[in-house]
Amino acid sequence: MIQVYNQPEQKDWASLLARPSFDAQELLPKVQAIIEDVRLRGDAAVMQYTNDFDKVQLKTIALNKDIKANAETELSASLKAAIQLAKGNIEKFHQAQLQKMERIETMPGVWCWRKSVGIETVGIYIPGGTAPLFSTVLMLGIPAKIAGCKKIILCTPPNDNEGNIHPAIIYAATLVGVTHIYTIGGVQAIAAMAYGTDTIPKVNKIFGPGNQYVTAAKQLVQQAGVAIDMPAGPSEVCVWADDAAIPSFVAADLLSQAEHGADSQVLLVASNEKVVENVQAELAIQLEQLSRKELAAKALANSKVIILNNTTDALLLVNQYAPEHLILSIENAEIIAEKVINAGSVFIGNYSPESVGDYASGTNHTLPTNGYAHAYSGVSVDSFVKKITFQHLTERGLINIGQAVMEMANAESLDAHGNAVAVRLNDIKSKM
Repeated sequence: MIQVYNQPEQKDWASLLARPSFDAQELLPKVQAIIEDVRLRGDAAVMQYTNDFDKVQLKTIALNKDIKANAETELSASLKAAIQLAKGNIEKFHQAQLQKMERIETMPGVWCWRKSVGIETVGIYIPGGTAPLFSTVLMLGIPAKIAGCKKIILCTPPNDNEGNIHPAIIYAATLVGVTHIYTIGGVQAIAAMAYGTDTIPKVNKIFGPGNQYVTAAKQLVQQAGVAIDMPAGPSEVCVWADDAAIPSFVAADLLSQAEHGADSQVLLVASNEKVVENVQAELAIQLEQLSRKELAAKALANSKVIILNNTTDALLLVNQYAPEHLILSIENAEIIAEKVINAGSVFIGNYSPESVGDYASGTNHTLPTNGYAHAYSGVSVDSFVKKITFQHLTERGLINIGQAVMEMANAESLDAHGNAVAVRLNDIKSKM
């Protein structure tokens, strides 16, 4: 079911850990053409591409007020309670990320501080496709609101000509304070948020997952000056399991990732062959019970098992892989977790499934994929703010620091820089 590699040599790890490659270069001209058309023709182009790609003839781009008003009544009380529980946990975790502004006197009379300011207008993209990702509305809308973003724009593809979208997406968006909802998706949605149209405000930063076309569009509009959350790729999980693991749990974790789609990747790092045999047996049983078993089976066929019986080697391999999600189903999981340096989010022990982070534990599920965890973090409140530094000098402060600044400016042959200090020092001296 999954390709197994027993004790591979370290020189072979890079090829084994390579993600399924996709050449986006072929997409770029087509995506760029759509972006340019939306930039020039605005709403008309957006509605044309919605018809072309989604086969939906919209009468309006904005979500119908009646649809929005009725969304809550279409959800069960239990689902609404679950969404509210998740919202509470996500808010609690992200609220704690706000930093108190602190003024620092770097030397007598020289004060410096930093202030976080919410990005004024942000765009959230929620894919349509095979699953309504209302959980992503929570993950992006909540930190945006906490950060103080004034306009939170949400775009998601329509289900039909009436502009319907899944009521859970509407409910979650209303709950977290999304200010505008538009029933458009794909490249045209990214372009509309990047450049603005008569209907859709231009945003300063775009967040959210999407297929390869959406990902290409985000990368292209970034070159035009619109910020994006992070590079994105297919979702992935790495489970590290030894004899302390429970095979049925491990199999369930692998399948919960595999069911995202055929391009998802799962990696099992196991301490011995017995662990692998037990997990494989559970995979076969659980796979047959899934409604999305065909997608999951395709993902498993593209995935790998690597057996390493040395803990040091296994840790080295995991850090080299830099997974989006890392599950530690191993002995001394908490101790080893401290040694993980490359991962989007870590799930420690047998009772911490990835699913809780995806939905409701409080951490954010918008995470770096494709090895970007070597350098990128997941989305947080920081993703939605700019940090502006300030400095305020008294006369005494400028006297204390001025000579050093002039010396450095002169050494760089930037006379005007030095003079900006000198004229002030001369003024101070004239008043003494």
